[in-house]
Amino acid sequence: MERRKLMWAVLGLAVLPVGWVLWRAEDWDDGEGGAGDGWRTDAAPLEQAFPLLGPLADAQWVSSRDNDRTLPSPELVISGFCRLGPGKLAELTAAHAFVSEGPEDDFSSWFERPLVGEGPKDPQWIRSQELDREGSGYATQLWFDRRSDTVRFWALNPYG
Repeated sequence: MERRKLMWAVLGLAVLPVGWVLWRAEDWDDGEGGAGDGWRTDAAPLEQAFPLLGPLADAQWVSSRDNDRTLPSPELVISGFCRLGPGKLAELTAAHAFVSEGPEDDFSSWFERPLVGEGPKDPQWIRSQELDREGSGYATQLWFDRRSDTVRFWALNPYG
């Protein structure tokens, strides 16, 4: 009887690491919406948060609820880049006032680490206070790069 218990204990210890690897494998998935490089690539949530920007060509973003800490943020913040569809930036600049202004920091929050060094090279950021106010949520900041049709965004509780 003791031999059987020992055998089950050894088998259990061998299976636990395999189970842990399979459980954590979803964090390493770099497919649609995955975080293989630490960011998400699904554009649909961004099109919902920023309907004036859609449809989007691609996206690269992170969320304060992405669990890289034991206690994720109680507030939802999304941050990252998305690329506008053809002609969308021209449409927005014709309808809204823009000024030359870039973001003050380079992704300083703990959850934004995967985005450091990403985005367009040598961007020429412009910003519209009107579009920030029209964005969803409590606080939205959008910066547009004319050369690459890329939008850098930061939004607090973007879904209301």
